[in-house]
Amino acid sequence: MKNVILGTLFALLATSAFAGTLVDPIVEPEIIVEQTASASFDHGIIVPLYFLFFIGLGFLL
Repeated sequence: MKNVILGTLFALLATSAFAGTLVDPIVEPEIIVEQTASASFDHGIIVPLYFLFFIGLGFLL
């Protein structure tokens, strides 16, 4: 009976010995890509201007 208890105790102690490590994990740096505008004109205004143009054109016809 003592052998079973000692075997279980050693098995539990051995598994906790491999639970972690002292070495810091290697973390890859995150690559951040920043897109720059190709021209000084804001392209986000073109679609609303076309919308307003065609609405105005529809009222004239």
